Amino acid sequence: MSANWSPRARYFTLTIIVVGLAFTAWYVRPVFQPLIIAGLVAYVLNPVVDFLKSSARMSHRLAVNLVYFITLAIVLAIPATVVPILVGELQELLSDLTGLPVYVQNLFSQPLVIGGFTLSLTTLVPDITEPLSTLINLVPESTLKLIESTSRNVAWLLVIIITIYYLLIDWDRLREWFFRLPPAQYQPDVRRLYDEITEIWSAYMRGQIALMALLVVIYTIAWLAIGLPGALVLGALAGVLNIIPELGPFVAVTLAVAVALVEGSTFLPISNLWFSVLVLGVYSVLNYAKNIWLLPRVVGRSLKLHDGVVFVAIIAALIIQGVLGVLIVVPLLASLMVVGRYLRRRVLGLPPFPEDEMPSGPLPVELEPEGESVAD
Repeated sequence: MSANWSPRARYFTLTIIVVGLAFTAWYVRPVFQPLIIAGLVAYVLNPVVDFLKSSARMSHRLAVNLVYFITLAIVLAIPATVVPILVGELQELLSDLTGLPVYVQNLFSQPLVIGGFTLSLTTLVPDITEPLSTLINLVPESTLKLIESTSRNVAWLLVIIITIYYLLIDWDRLREWFFRLPPAQYQPDVRRLYDEITEIWSAYMRGQIALMALLVVIYTIAWLAIGLPGALVLGALAGVLNIIPELGPFVAVTLAVAVALVEGSTFLPISNLWFSVLVLGVYSVLNYAKNIWLLPRVVGRSLKLHDGVVFVAIIAALIIQGVLGVLIVVPLLASLMVVGRYLRRRVLGLPPFPEDEMPSGPLPVELEPEGESVAD
């Protein structure tokens, strides 16, 4: 009996394994979402663990326990401190939005006087009270459904919390196990690809967290400075929703302008209409400064993706996977491009990485052998 399998037997077995893994992944796909969340959190916390190990000379388990339980305590303390304040402002915000349809209808019911001519807008504008009320009443319900889809119940939350701990404990071993999967001659390439992809995710995650926290502070201060009701909630939303490009800023400014139009400023002596224009102007200036100055410096240009490709990918991820897909689609796309470039060079028979190529063309003068010339 032959000791080695024939190529046909190996290919058949590989096909069965791939099909079986694909079927299993499809069957257990609901578990991927909490595992992805746990992986992202562990990825963010792992540099803190490495810092404690190198600077404080802690053991790996001690550093993991310290980072994990301090983070868990902070997360559990947030509902007892910040959430009651935000809930109160959120209730006030929803109350303001409930009165928006009536305010808009009354605004259009007033005649418009231009140069002695009176123009009635009542016949031009239909009754929007009921449609707007229905739309606004769907906002809390849609938000609750979104939160429920992110973490469906307490059991999934426990899975996330426990998985984070074990990922932090075994991160190094899992990484080395992954490196040993390919044949030995390709393991250096896998390590190189891992380093490049890690740099992409690290830059993206650090940039997004820093930018989100900074924008929460900036928008909250701006709304408090002009007296916008619900400044804490609207400032937090403006910062958090920034992680959803294009759509997030639009939702944030729409909510802020709506509240300004209904409630007006808490201390500025201007009409609600002009105050809403002021809010739109302040937001536009801050958003422009964010895109032109803050975003390139905080997030950087490391992903090197075209804006159109990013926009299409974000919309597709939002439709297919929701907010979680939006959070990971940009660095995931950049990572796939890194792997795609590597595979392309391998298929074409080129060195796996551009810097490994030998320079083409004639040798430099200093590299030519001494004592020889073209005439010789």
